[in-house]
Amino acid sequence: MEEKRQFLCGVVEGFYGRPWSMDQRKVLFQWMQRWGLNTYLYGPKDDLKHRLLWREVYSPEEESQLRMLIAEAQSRGLRFVYALSPGQDIVFSSSCDLTLLKRKLRQVSDLGCQAFAILFDDIDHSMCQADSEAFASFAHAQVTVTNEIYRFLGEPPVFLFCPTEYCGSLCSPSVSKSPYLQTVGEDLLPDITVIWTGSKVISRKLSADCLAEVESVLQRPPLVWDNLHANDYDSRRLFLGPFKGREPQLRSHLRGLLLNPNCEFEANYIPLHTLGSWLRAGKEEMKDEECEYCPDRALSAALRDWMEELNQPLQAGRQCTKTEQRVSAPSTRCKTPDRSECSSTFRGSSAVDKLPVFPLNSSSPPPSPTKAKGEREGREGERRRTNQLEHPSQQPPGSRHGAPTGGGRGQKAQGRGSCAGKGMLSESQVRLLVGLHYLPHEHGASAQKLLQDLTWLKTNCHLVGANSKKAPPQKADEWRGRASRFLGLCEDIAQLHYSVVSGANRAVLYDLYPYVWDLRNTALVAKAFICWLDGRVQSDSSTLGSWRNCFHWCGKTTGADLLGVDSEPWVFKGGVSGEVQMLLPIGSSSELFTHPPPLFPTSRLYNVRPYHSKDKVELYRMVRQLHLRTQGGQESTTSHPDIIGDRCLGPCLALCPEYSFILEDELGVCGCVLGILDVRAFAKRCQATWIPAMRDKYPPRANNTYTNTQELIQLMEEDQGEYPDSLLYHFPSQLRLDALPELVDVSVSRTLLTSLLTALKANGSQGVFCEVQPTDRQRLEFLTKLGFLEILRGEARSREGVVLGRLL
Repeated sequence: MEEKRQFLCGVVEGFYGRPWSMDQRKVLFQWMQRWGLNTYLYGPKDDLKHRLLWREVYSPEEESQLRMLIAEAQSRGLRFVYALSPGQDIVFSSSCDLTLLKRKLRQVSDLGCQAFAILFDDIDHSMCQADSEAFASFAHAQVTVTNEIYRFLGEPPVFLFCPTEYCGSLCSPSVSKSPYLQTVGEDLLPDITVIWTGSKVISRKLSADCLAEVESVLQRPPLVWDNLHANDYDSRRLFLGPFKGREPQLRSHLRGLLLNPNCEFEANYIPLHTLGSWLRAGKEEMKDEECEYCPDRALSAALRDWMEELNQPLQAGRQCTKTEQRVSAPSTRCKTPDRSECSSTFRGSSAVDKLPVFPLNSSSPPPSPTKAKGEREGREGERRRTNQLEHPSQQPPGSRHGAPTGGGRGQKAQGRGSCAGKGMLSESQVRLLVGLHYLPHEHGASAQKLLQDLTWLKTNCHLVGANSKKAPPQKADEWRGRASRFLGLCEDIAQLHYSVVSGANRAVLYDLYPYVWDLRNTALVAKAFICWLDGRVQSDSSTLGSWRNCFHWCGKTTGADLLGVDSEPWVFKGGVSGEVQMLLPIGSSSELFTHPPPLFPTSRLYNVRPYHSKDKVELYRMVRQLHLRTQGGQESTTSHPDIIGDRCLGPCLALCPEYSFILEDELGVCGCVLGILDVRAFAKRCQATWIPAMRDKYPPRANNTYTNTQELIQLMEEDQGEYPDSLLYHFPSQLRLDALPELVDVSVSRTLLTSLLTALKANGSQGVFCEVQPTDRQRLEFLTKLGFLEILRGEARSREGVVLGRLL
């Protein structure tokens, strides 16, 4: 009777995706014991023998692991609940299936388990012909089998049943009038507890009235399976906020509450810590302020404790210490709404690969030779750039030479590389991290500030447009002041990424990295866009577009608008990253923002910004070095030092510098992308001004030191060759992308390119193209993944290049 009266509170491992490891579960049990939680339910959807292969018994090795896990939970004073999900293919009327179900649960019972759950969630309501003939309804079939299993196990004190209609939104026609729930309430044995998630699958709040209604229909208090922190439906969201929206007084209407948290184990410290605070507050008889549950106060207490763990070295027992130095094959993590795409690493509208984690078990397969080679190359590239950072004067052959005075790479390395004590996360950074990844229906303070400022800056960009002379100076100053605050927050996000990657706790790194990396990249684009808006977005007089059109292209509806009180969080995917994305002119182009994290995380501090005239020297040097590498590292003494830069970059930097963006790290410039808004108009200007200037710079004199200058002039004229009107009608803009091959995180090249596309779209371009050599397969593949398609072969223009285009 004592066990039947105890309020069950703890964790349900019931998400879709890679289950936690045995070592992680042991750490979980330590947390739960420390915070006063009492129940753990084992039910990971992607454990084959829990759901898909539920009929199969566990092997001797699996038995041994499960027995140890049950014993570990019990030694911590926790109740271990074993759950089985046979609903996908069970034949309720089959005596064979019933026998197999009993055999499986008897096996687990013999391992020491004393609490069980039968789950019929997320399945089709239809029955096979045999079941339709044997049972009056789907509910009758489930209840009959559940009652028999309950009796077979000896009527254990804790036995849970998850109905197919497990929340208010799934009930037909309503909770109080659902024939399914009425049957469950009337026919399910009274000591079997029914699982409920609230009014929604992911309920913003749990109210006493709604719980009283379902309690009346079920004729018993339900147990809440709480999906507040579950993130298996959105590959770009993580929830680090406190347990919230559930008053402790609700306990009188409940049998218990189990939190189904983030898939990433390390992300659950705050959710579970605050759940423990909620449970303790509900036990207190005193009603003074100190005993009441306050989410903000609980969050502060959890943050203080989490800070101690975050800055600790990788702890044994949470990750396999023998394999700390290598990265395993990518894990398979699938998302709830798109279970048909389980072969994809992430479920969702766009597949995104999850960062490979350190092996959680010693039996994890070793990386393939190809992957191992990629990892070595990644580490070598990082090491080369690190050596350049630490020894800027010791340049290897073929590398970039010393930076020009006033903005050298050595000075940048010293100024930017030491800004956050390496290996330590500060409390302000952890609060920023939590605020950016708060709760499914609510953003934290930092995320709200980020989105509000970006929305205001975008809406008022006409104050600092290319022709904004009529705007009052104080209004322009207000815009720039708010922009400065926004840019500072973006810098903080970049520093947060740096600190997470540099941190001592590698277990935390590999669970949080995909999310801080994704938001870092999105913030880089947003930051570059806001910098670009100042003085560059065109006015209403533009022939191609205007800043007013930008309102149409930038998403008017944010996630907060789409997520009404009654909406599920997956209505709008992406969280803060997705909302920032939708506020940009090309926000609907998901393929530009969702892509795999690098295999080897790097703590490099990258920045994307508009081009300044002082960057020309470094850009010319960079493309010259890239050209030398393709030529085997040999430079002809008869070549003018500017000859490559003048051909590849000169026209754009001279005639349309407002569409040039720079990628830089601690060492200086490491990439650039140049754009042309209107190719037709640009070609005319180039013939009128740039080509004559080049003829003057490289005159055809007999005593000219540089022998190949005339070839350069000829090539420059060919570069401005005509493109078909049919191409320019759909793709009026052009781009060129250059980046150093040492970049370990190739995603920053995507971010750089996305920044340019954002600017082109904001000023009215409807499509962009670029020309690539057919032999440059890496660049062709890179652009294809970003939505570029082949639109013209070089033969049509007596050229070798392939023209790839992308509509904006």
